[in-house]
Amino acid sequence: MLVIRPITTADFAALKQIAIESGHGFTSLPVHDARLSEKIKHAEQSFNAVVESPGDQGYLFVLEDTTTGEIVGTTGIEAAVGLQTPLYHFQQNTIVHHSAELNVINQLKTLTLCNDYTGASEICTLFLRESYRRNHAGRFLSKVRFLFMAEHPQRFANNVIAEMRGAADKDGQPPFWHWLQRLFLTIDFPTADQLIGVGKKAFIAELMPRHPIYVGLLPESAQQVIGQVHENTKPALRMLEKEGFCHRGYIDLFDAGPTVEASLQQIKSVAASKKVPVKVVEVQGDVTLAVANTAIQGFRASFGKTARFDEQTNTLLISPALAAVLALKEGDMARFINLDQS
Repeated sequence: MLVIRPITTADFAALKQIAIESGHGFTSLPVHDARLSEKIKHAEQSFNAVVESPGDQGYLFVLEDTTTGEIVGTTGIEAAVGLQTPLYHFQQNTIVHHSAELNVINQLKTLTLCNDYTGASEICTLFLRESYRRNHAGRFLSKVRFLFMAEHPQRFANNVIAEMRGAADKDGQPPFWHWLQRLFLTIDFPTADQLIGVGKKAFIAELMPRHPIYVGLLPESAQQVIGQVHENTKPALRMLEKEGFCHRGYIDLFDAGPTVEASLQQIKSVAASKKVPVKVVEVQGDVTLAVANTAIQGFRASFGKTARFDEQTNTLLISPALAAVLALKEGDMARFINLDQS
């Protein structure tokens, strides 16, 4: 059985291995011991904190195979981004150049450096080992964050964002990056990626263009990938779009991947989740449910068909094995969603 739980210090080695496997472009998990240890410590403090409104909290979860004890994935939520270190994006705009004398109107696309998402909550750090990418595990890893957010909305902002990985060439490099490197940064992509991952972002404000950039002046290869996602990220983007996330023109500085957003209470899995008492009984359901307890430090969630919602009694029937994994007993409250529904 696969179970989601908050990360602990004991998971450091597993998290480092995930960071290695995730590769370049996964800036939220740098291969950097001190930074990874810091993220784990910060997560532990966040889960233990009494919170009335979102602030500098980061919730990092791990997916554990209870059969082997192996950590096979991770997923996270930042409560309010940009409060400690700035979160930068390019905003896409259109400006109009008009000459009445020549009867010419030109609509020109621009990119402008901004911090417009400061204070938003961010779903992030999603990674699942390839051998486990089946039987709803990836969908569960993404949607379980919405169960936690639905249960503890005071910990999160109304605006929720997700940064999607941008397109890459055959060498794994973002085509959008090359013109930035040549004109402004003069460092390679892995170096910039590493600096961002360890929280060293001052070079962005120091070296990035401060004035709007005319998109038409960029190389064709850079123009073509603006707002496009990496091939491996397309399923994740489709899933978020079905949840109600949309792209409003903000892109990543380095790979031009889109940032998508949604209002917390309008996210479909948040709105559709139900909180009901549980009844522990041997059960075999017809649909796959993701089920979570209502704890914070002791948060646990899993999925499968050993749970079934009984509409007549408004209770969630769960098997003894699932109840044990989720630390639930008869009469406790649980929150669930249907994973089979797209």
